[in-house]
Amino acid sequence: MGSVISFEDRAVATLRARVAEVEEANQDLIAFARGHSGAVAQIHGAVLAAIEADGLDHLLHVVTQDWPQMLGVDAVALALFIGDIGVCADADGLQMVEPRMIEHAIAGIEGVVLRGVERGHPLFGPAASLIRAEALVRLENPAPLPCGLIALGQRAEQRFETRHGSELLAFLGSVLARMVGRWLLP
Repeated sequence: MGSVISFEDRAVATLRARVAEVEEANQDLIAFARGHSGAVAQIHGAVLAAIEADGLDHLLHVVTQDWPQMLGVDAVALALFIGDIGVCADADGLQMVEPRMIEHAIAGIEGVVLRGVERGHPLFGPAASLIRAEALVRLENPAPLPCGLIALGQRAEQRFETRHGSELLAFLGSVLARMVGRWLLP
């Protein structure tokens, strides 16, 4: 006569494998959500600090001195130009620069660029050699207000794989551009 084949062991093994896959996907989703909410909280804190600035000098201090710790990065540099005036601000202070240098720096940037690098953007100054990951955010303002770029860099290599980070940084850049405009309007 024929023999009976038990599919139960195979079915149980298949179900266990599926449950393990779902559990792993669930853990990945939870980790992403935690990281995303942490990033949102960091950006919100940075925006609030910028809003509380009581002048352009204070705003530049907040951006270059406070934001690195608030955002968990190693360096922040800001470059602005208007007409024939260009300035760069970083942890070492404010320097006058050729506006064409800033125009050249933002020429290829639309919105936000996140990338791993061998050497950071020149805006980081001497710290550029230490930067391995950077976010470059274009700052747009209507004339006659300045336009420019904010660069956030970190020493650790970073994989940028989500558009949510870009959206948050674009928001941060928009707020910063408006805050700069607020302090430069007569």
